[in-house]
Amino acid sequence: MDPATQAHSGFIEVDDCRVHLLRGGKGEPLLFLHGASGGGTWLPFMEDLARDFDVLAPEHPGFGLSDDPPWLDTVSDLAYFYLDVIERLGLKDVHLIGTSLGGWMAAEMAVRNTTRIKTLTLVCAVGVLADGGPMDDVFRLPPEEHLRLFCHGPANADARRRQLAAADPVVQGRNKATVARLGWRPRFHNPDLHKWLHRIDRPTRVLWGESDFIVPIRFGEAYKALIPGAELVVLPKTGHAPYVEEPAAFAEAIRTFTRS
Repeated sequence: MDPATQAHSGFIEVDDCRVHLLRGGKGEPLLFLHGASGGGTWLPFMEDLARDFDVLAPEHPGFGLSDDPPWLDTVSDLAYFYLDVIERLGLKDVHLIGTSLGGWMAAEMAVRNTTRIKTLTLVCAVGVLADGGPMDDVFRLPPEEHLRLFCHGPANADARRRQLAAADPVVQGRNKATVARLGWRPRFHNPDLHKWLHRIDRPTRVLWGESDFIVPIRFGEAYKALIPGAELVVLPKTGHAPYVEEPAAFAEAIRTFTRS
């Protein structure tokens, strides 16, 4: 392992909230906002991108080792929080990447203020309606059905099953409670977000897994239609977490976009 691409684990305090942060690499800042499954792990794609970027991977308030502040009620709260984080850390020209729930946060950030954002990448993001409707109710899905819809193929489903079995059940429960608070009603979208996505004035790429049936590609098409100049790229052999299933291809997709 290259020490230069390994993460340093620590905590930052912003808005009276102590947040766990993994950070490694050198270069322009790349802020990765995790999805509903949680964070706190330095993943292979992060190590890959740390060769070219200063990669920051926080655990959201209410998740993992981070505080659960009294002000946290909505995804909009997290959007303002991360804009404050960027300012507090003195980051400029940030490559902002959000996946699933984190993609929704990233979009909410970008409609509010893009001053310190250089590029925006939304990965299998929730947050908007598609064809007039929300995503299916994942809160009601049996675990095996969720795995089938989440992953590309049985081998990836087996790997995710092992990962979930090894996870800390206390952390999992805490994460699920926060996800329910943020995405229960209305289900994983902001009814007003679509009205303001035209305000995003930074290069935007919408990345989707071809086998994502948790948040189907029609939601990516909706984002593409609503954000001026956005492009939609589909990653083969991936589901709802393309950065896990095909980390090298995912990292290359980020690298080519941010350098274009």
